[in-house]
This record gives sequence, C-alpha cells and structure tokens, in this order.
Amino acid sequence: MTINTELDSASKTLEINISGRFDFDLHQDFRKATDEVGSGVNSIIINMLKVDYLDSSALGMLLILKDKMGNAKDAVKIKNMKGEVKKILEIANFDKIFVLE
Repeated sequence: MTINTELDSASKTLEINISGRFDFDLHQDFRKATDEVGSGVNSIIINMLKVDYLDSSALGMLLILKDKMGNAKDAVKIKNMKGEVKKILEIANFDKIFVLE
C-alpha cells in the first residue's frame, strides 16, 4: 500500500497515485497527500490503476477530499479503476459526485 503524489505547478493539478489496498490503513498517508490542497491546487486526480481493493473508509476519505475542494464535480477526478473498484464506486453513487474516468 503506497501513495505517491505529483503536483503540476502550471495547471495546479495534484495527482495522487494509490496502489494496493485503499483502506483505513492509508488514512494518515492520504491525509498527508491531500494537505497540498491548501496550497492553491485547482484540481485533483486520484489514479487507482494499482488499487485492487477499497472499503468504506476509503469512500469516506474521498468524500472529505471532495469537501476540501468544494462543490465542483470536476474538482476531483478518479481514473483508471479496475472492475470491482469501479463497481463499488458506482454502487455508492460516486459517479454522481465525482468524475470517473
């Protein structure tokens, strides 16, 4: 389980790359990764290419991040989800409040 971040200064886009299990064990790392939101970040991309599992605490972390970024649906994009992960996000209606790519 790891989280890596990349900040594109020009577009002020923060990309958060998550790998492994996205669950409560990552909450401190996820919080640290999203601390950059206060530094003028306009949008966030959550890359879940290497996520093979997520639980309700991960959903909660994503919702908190959404609150930090405001109400714009496209402020937080979630991309590269695998089958089961995408299915969980859709069942939780995250496709209504986030852009899923």
